[in-house]
Amino acid sequence: MVHRILIVTAVAAEADSVTAGLTTAAPEHVPLPGGFALRRHADGDRARVDVLVGGVGPAAVAAATGTALAYASLTSTSTSTGTDAGRRELPYDLVVSAGIAGGFRPAAPLGSLVVSSAIVAADLGAETPDGYLAVDALGFGRSVHPVPGELTGRIAAALAAEGLPCAVAPVLTVSTVTGTARRAAELAERHPGAAAEAMEGFGVAEAAAAYGVPVVELRAVSNAVGPRDRAAWRIGDALDALRHAVRLLGRTVFVEAP
Repeated sequence: MVHRILIVTAVAAEADSVTAGLTTAAPEHVPLPGGFALRRHADGDRARVDVLVGGVGPAAVAAATGTALAYASLTSTSTSTGTDAGRRELPYDLVVSAGIAGGFRPAAPLGSLVVSSAIVAADLGAETPDGYLAVDALGFGRSVHPVPGELTGRIAAALAAEGLPCAVAPVLTVSTVTGTARRAAELAERHPGAAAEAMEGFGVAEAAAAYGVPVVELRAVSNAVGPRDRAAWRIGDALDALRHAVRLLGRTVFVEAP
């Protein structure tokens, strides 16, 4: 069977690195409702990887990911025949939120990779006189999407086998990127063991969960979480690391059953 993977990035530069890692051939561009477009990479009867630029922040990327999942679900239903018509088929086998991120020291140094053990909405909740309360503590939903250990283990093992070690740890989704040491310390205390922060993972995970599709976040570290120091950012190195990781996973995990 063809394993279908959806990789969602925030911006085009991240999608370009993912695309470069998947193939040297030009992908097929598939328009979606809402002005979105997929970059489709097909590997015969082994795998099909669609890359989507979803926008910055959890709301934008959730809307884009939901659109892609709905489109895939509708097209797969419309083309099914016979006994397949009565069987619910997932629009994708796996959704990956991918891109660059800030890394918490010392767990995730510049240029390293982080694979999510959990995708966490780090600031979705309420401040109270007694401290921060996550949205699930308020009774309004969830703030964490755990990622199956079997999936993260396979990804980490595939990367390490080719000399690309990674941290397997929670990845935080924030709506405001950390720019001070105080904020970094607060997040680290609130979410022990977190290795990276970005702005999209939880939005992607919410959309994937609505369709029952497994999700994981893959991040390459471009800067340290803490005081904002643009001179110290290594965005090019992080994009290169992301490209190398996707190239490897495209030959291994993405062509296996999730």
